[in-house]
Amino acid sequence: MMETQKQPTLIFMFGATGDLARRKLYPAFYQLYKKNQDFAVIGLARRPHTDESYRDLINQTLPKSSEDRSSFLDRFYYLPLDIERPENFSTLKELSDRLDGQYGLQGNRIFYLSLAPRFFGLAAKHLRNAGLTETSGWKHVIIEKPFGHDFASAKKLNNDLLQVFDEKEIYRIDHYLGKEMIQNIESLRFANPIFESVWNHRYISNVQITLSETLGVGERASYYDQTGALLDMVQNHIMQMIALTAMEPPSRFETEETRYEKVKVIQSIRHASAENIFNQVVRGQYTGGVLADGTKVPAYRDEEKIDKNSNTETFVAARFFIDNYRWSGVPFYIRTGKRMSAKSTEIVIQFKDNPKNPYFYHLNDAAPNLLVVHVQPDEGLSLKLNVKQFNETGNTMPITMKFCNNCANEGNTPDAYERLLADCLKGDSTNFTRWDEVAYSWSLMDSIVAAWSEKQLPLDHYEAGSMGPASADQLLARDGFHWWPLTTTV
Repeated sequence: MMETQKQPTLIFMFGATGDLARRKLYPAFYQLYKKNQDFAVIGLARRPHTDESYRDLINQTLPKSSEDRSSFLDRFYYLPLDIERPENFSTLKELSDRLDGQYGLQGNRIFYLSLAPRFFGLAAKHLRNAGLTETSGWKHVIIEKPFGHDFASAKKLNNDLLQVFDEKEIYRIDHYLGKEMIQNIESLRFANPIFESVWNHRYISNVQITLSETLGVGERASYYDQTGALLDMVQNHIMQMIALTAMEPPSRFETEETRYEKVKVIQSIRHASAENIFNQVVRGQYTGGVLADGTKVPAYRDEEKIDKNSNTETFVAARFFIDNYRWSGVPFYIRTGKRMSAKSTEIVIQFKDNPKNPYFYHLNDAAPNLLVVHVQPDEGLSLKLNVKQFNETGNTMPITMKFCNNCANEGNTPDAYERLLADCLKGDSTNFTRWDEVAYSWSLMDSIVAAWSEKQLPLDHYEAGSMGPASADQLLARDGFHWWPLTTTV
């Protein structure tokens, strides 16, 4: 599964002063350093930092209890760099060659492009022209979403990168693939015959995936108003959760076999059409309201840097069908939105009811069996079963068997970015998305956007602090189902 073992590496951190680097990447680098990963980092951004002021910035991102701060921070260097000025890259070449020799990094390099996507190709071109991609070791490039805004733009971005890097060297990062319970879906299914034997249309009535946020758009307002919930969350995070939930067992648990099975799922999702779009997708936008903690929040259109007439969706619910034998006729319901009643990500597998039997009337009102994968805020599983009430009626009652990972091990579970950076350092691309996954996902999103544009799909409003518009409930009610309440704690 891995092309190399863990090796010393020089990391080029583009966007070094940005929000992602400060919130996620530097704490992840620190945890990897504590685990004896050997690396040096060159921070690159337009702001005029020195090595010392850059290290001060990083120091502020670390936990207060951090040990060995000085030896960790000494491995960070800074170079002001404007992506659009190729002459800056010759200075970068000199610094990288010096650090490679100083730390014995063997020519191994990671280029982390925490940049706007329009700069991916330009950065890659300048790196090549400056000789930075010609190295005696291996090289990987990590790119953050959004990877384009439709299939055509994604294809152009990909072609630009392929002028410099091979496909196997491109690591398209989706931090959801680094989350503990997302990575556990394969083990849950394939290591437990009790589940895999019933993981199909004969026994499962529907699958529900929820990714809800209580936050609004915040500092991402300008980007979000041009993007919306469908492209910001469904195209990447939710597609990956569907793929892992629905994939066939790979022939071998190796990188390409696993990725191939995920691709087949995304390729098999039925595309939207103008004829069925009203029964398949719901768009929503939040109005003003009160959150669960009592905080009053404004409507989306009243947020800073948002167009007062914006029709951007902050909520999407959809019903997908996977056109293969295993999942024939099983609806996959998804919903994601901002300013909802709870922050939660979970996957609910609802099993089919028993056939109604007049001789077992006391079983006819039994609740469905549910298997719930809790991704965040808690990480764990719950299995909902039916047992006889502990009295003389003979009626049934639901019980829940629960497991929570981070409840007992709080602070010991690696962060998603730490996991994925560790994978990239050792050359394991299993939990990164391959180009054909991206391509098929964008093709599906394009069909939805085209259909709702043609039919002018309405924008339904929902009150901030709720779980979305009523039309999202009707989406399931037409099939005889309903959304299961979120469990924010296991």
